[in-house]
Amino acid sequence: MMNLTYPIMLHLEGKKVVVIGGGKVAERKVCGLLDTGALITVISPEATDELQKLARTGQILWAKHRFCAEDIKDAFIIFAATNDRLLNQQVKESAAPSQLVLMVDNPCESDFQLPSSFRRGRLSIAVSTGGASPTLARKIRTRLEQEFDPSYEEYLEFLYLKRKWIINEVADTALKRKLLTAIADDEFLFSPDREGDFQRLYESMI
Repeated sequence: MMNLTYPIMLHLEGKKVVVIGGGKVAERKVCGLLDTGALITVISPEATDELQKLARTGQILWAKHRFCAEDIKDAFIIFAATNDRLLNQQVKESAAPSQLVLMVDNPCESDFQLPSSFRRGRLSIAVSTGGASPTLARKIRTRLEQEFDPSYEEYLEFLYLKRKWIINEVADTALKRKLLTAIADDEFLFSPDREGDFQRLYESMI
């Protein structure tokens, strides 16, 4: 049976995220969440040095005890990231139907999966093989990292600011569409003077 999934980018600012486990796998999940603005809680009697450091600096909350159902109350997303399969399953069974749970050792029975991903400023690229081969997903991600190099960070910031300006300042719908299409061209990606090129483009179109 085909595994049907729905790709989505989540806004986690201010939302409670609970990670059950204090080992290296849990650490990787936590580190991937740090820039999201989520309120991160780690549940584990023990934790890696890095997790302890994050707790000391106030970036996460560390509850030093074994998991109990009360720990995930009001959590938006839950990561069952222990090396105990039965405990991970217990976490899943303790969650409410509206809560999203990822069991690191059983992605097929989880509510969501994490793709292999990377960021270039505002650009986020994620690759998933639907669980068929995480290794292949990482290989594809590596190729894409080479194609979409760090130069895209400044370019995406330029696109973001210019799109806002075009939408707010250009009244003509056809002209808006032409400008938005033009600035996505490779000419602007590789331009050493994007602002000047945009001004000249805009003047030529009006």
